Amino acid sequence: RAAPSSKMMENKVFLSFTFYSTILILKMYVVAIITGQVRLRKKAFANPEDALRNGGLQYCRQDPDVERCRRAHRNDMENIFPFLFLGAIYSLLDPSPAVARIHFLIFCVGRIVHTIAYLLRLKAPTRSVAYSVAQLPCFSMALQILLATTPYW
Repeated sequence: RAAPSSKMMENKVFLSFTFYSTILILKMYVVAIITGQVRLRKKAFANPEDALRNGGLQYCRQDPDVERCRRAHRNDMENIFPFLFLGAIYSLLDPSPAVARIHFLIFCVGRIVHTIAYLLRLKAPTRSVAYSVAQLPCFSMALQILLATTPYW
């Protein structure tokens, strides 16, 4: 296993960001796998070649459960990708490691709860509250990035 550079190991905020980002990316992979499993179980394929391989062209169709998984995954991409940018830049601003960790943890937990609420159809407003809570650290990081970079615009 390759050892991280000592410079990288000195940046505790970046290491924390890396940990939570990796958890979130793994979560996205899990949602993709779940989507594929639901497609197979419901025999609802997006492409004719997949339908033909799994029973016939009549299975090239949409299914509400598959679409729910796809929406959860799309929502992840709409929110986790910006977090990856914001968190990486925020890590370079030398914030307090404890405060940064709280930002990353809140976002990560919010996104995990959001996905669970989406896939398990938890009662409203569970999903929207999880979404909103996860947005707070992103807005905080964005604001701090803007404040730090305003002198350079």
